[in-house]
Amino acid sequence: MRVIPSSELIINADGSIFHLHLKPEQLADTVILVGDPNRVDMVAGFFDQGSIECNVQSREFHTITGKYKGNRVSCVSHGIGTDNIDIVMTELDALKNIDFEKRTEKEQHTSMRLIRIGTSGGLQEFCPIGSYVVSRRSIGFDGLLGYYQVGEGVLDYDFEKAFCQHTNWMPRLASPYVVSADEELVEKIGYDMVKGVTISAPGFYGPQGRYVRIPLADEELNKKIMSFDYHGEKITNFEMESSALAGLSKLLGHKAMTVCCIIAGRVNKDMNTEYKGTMEGLVKTVLDRIW
Repeated sequence: MRVIPSSELIINADGSIFHLHLKPEQLADTVILVGDPNRVDMVAGFFDQGSIECNVQSREFHTITGKYKGNRVSCVSHGIGTDNIDIVMTELDALKNIDFEKRTEKEQHTSMRLIRIGTSGGLQEFCPIGSYVVSRRSIGFDGLLGYYQVGEGVLDYDFEKAFCQHTNWMPRLASPYVVSADEELVEKIGYDMVKGVTISAPGFYGPQGRYVRIPLADEELNKKIMSFDYHGEKITNFEMESSALAGLSKLLGHKAMTVCCIIAGRVNKDMNTEYKGTMEGLVKTVLDRIW
């Protein structure tokens, strides 16, 4: 059995994992993931009164564990981008499935349920501002999964090929990968929501077709993305994390999904920066449907 070197799994002097600063006993098996560290307090505001077990913050990673209607749950912030998801997913999994004293994988695997609640930009008329979109599939523009061994059944290579052909994908960019969310979670939480295909971009501006001062390499890319249709599936929205969450969860044996509140209309070029109430409604809906 492999003993994981201290340089590859860093454990702090107090027994907590390096970035998240969490100890194994502080993490629930059901985890709500949010980007903004301040949003963790909003989510925890729905938890049962007096149920908070821990409130830990390190950098952009903020965790509160408590109970919702008697069910143990953690809310963890992951910051922005798939690079942060790589950190958060690896360390959350280690908290459950690595023996910190022996530095070996536990014989008994613990599978977590991870639901990311985020904000997003809609790419279709049927995803207007204020709507909720579940990422049934995600297209990663980030290239993260290319650094890991990926077994059969994780990625949809036919979808990837069709997308690259349709967009005339530039070879100097990372090759897009397509991964599905956990279907059971998708149906349980998003049965009455828009279920679509989400692009996870490695940036907020150029990679999502926004042009401020630097011209875009392909000014038509967003139009090609919006017009893409794969056996009736259309690309519904842009965000920055769902592909890595879905992909790493599959590789690590966890169930994961992303659901986003649409706050920007990329078709009509409108934006809603006052979305707090809409997000609170989505959080409450997710919490009510997890169990």
